[in-house]
Amino acid sequence: MRGHGFLLANYVPGTSFLHRSPLALKFFLVVGCGLASFVIVDWGVSAAVLAVLCGLFLAAGAGAKRLWAAVRPLIPVLLVVGLFQGWQLGAPTGARIVLNILVCVVAASLLTATTPVQQLLDGVVRLARPFERFGADPERFALTIGIMLRSIPYIAGTFADVRDSARARGLERNPRALVLPVFITSVAYARQTGDALAARGLGEAED
Repeated sequence: MRGHGFLLANYVPGTSFLHRSPLALKFFLVVGCGLASFVIVDWGVSAAVLAVLCGLFLAAGAGAKRLWAAVRPLIPVLLVVGLFQGWQLGAPTGARIVLNILVCVVAASLLTATTPVQQLLDGVVRLARPFERFGADPERFALTIGIMLRSIPYIAGTFADVRDSARARGLERNPRALVLPVFITSVAYARQTGDALAARGLGEAED
């Protein structure tokens, strides 16, 4: 099965200032961009923020192809959202909404492209520590996120492979030819993951 990214860029080793920046700073950049998407009302400002973020992404050495790969899955959805919002609220508003979504995606991709997965998970554990008093398990929470980060690209890759196979057989419009193989493969992957966790004593809640 070929590898596939899913919305966010994979980690790219490097020594740029973004790679060396504290995780908290990059996290607040993502949160700040998310909040800004609710505040910015001028599509020109949104475009300027997006241009700055894209420049930072390229400066980090992640590459234009990786940036495009992170954004490309959203293009059909963004086209629909932009056309609908432009029809309902006007072209400037539709453009602003689309640009603000891209701002959030590129900001999150900056985080994942310049931060190793293990460092991200360690940050999640630290962030979840205060919730231990309410019964939360930070390690298990981070493990769940780690599994999700592995599983989504795997399932996306499985779907692409099945779609290509169905197209080669002239069955690209047959839902069963697309859904059933992906479902079976995903269940098998989930079982294998569960067995691997159980073998390490990580799949069951402690008494």
